[in-house]
Amino acid sequence: MYNLILSRKFRFLIAGCFNAGVSYLIYAAYCFIFGETLYQVALAISWFLSSFISFSVQKYWVFQTQGNWFKEYIKCFITWVFSYFINAGLLELCVKIIGLNIYIAQILSTGLTAIFTYIVFKYFAFKKS
Repeated sequence: MYNLILSRKFRFLIAGCFNAGVSYLIYAAYCFIFGETLYQVALAISWFLSSFISFSVQKYWVFQTQGNWFKEYIKCFITWVFSYFINAGLLELCVKIIGLNIYIAQILSTGLTAIFTYIVFKYFAFKKS
């Protein structure tokens, strides 16, 4: 019943914040433990690990689709690949060009990438027939 009350955009925002938080904690922990110079490696690991959580939450709670699990997962994977490269590029821009520290740069990059991800999830990965 509560899903009917919450709009899809609001559910995506909640799920996105949760997933971004998990992803960011993995990213920050990796950078803290193994060194800040490995921030791109940390990004790749955090995106890979958090993708499993993201798919489940997006499919069953945000978009509530009943479609083919494998087909939707492949579409999500394609979306994540593009969003990963957008995030990695923005992160590199923020760190190398703008001069932000890696932690602030990743928060900013994640926020900007989330807009792209929502649009592609809605109109491609979890598009209802």
